Amino acid sequence: MAHGFMIGSGGEFGIDADRCTPLHASTEGWVEALALASHAGYWAKTITKISGSAVEDLNLNGFEPVPEVQGLADTWWRGKDSLIAIYRGEASGFSAAVRFL
Repeated sequence: MAHGFMIGSGGEFGIDADRCTPLHASTEGWVEALALASHAGYWAKTITKISGSAVEDLNLNGFEPVPEVQGLADTWWRGKDSLIAIYRGEASGFSAAVRFL
């Protein structure tokens, strides 16, 4: 695994890669995010994965954040019949200079 996990001084849950990056405000938020991912993976009729600049183009009008995940770098949004997970933590936890050999 390219990173470890960490709990910050304020209870934040995150990853320790090139730098420490908080993903959720607490370990409970991380557990909620895992539960949502499991739920979505089981019940979803369609799963679409996007990355890069396409994430910035997402229109989240009509969606509200899921407060239970206490998202910092990683967030979940819910709409009428949809869930959207936005994972920015790993991308921000590694510097562009990291190379895997």
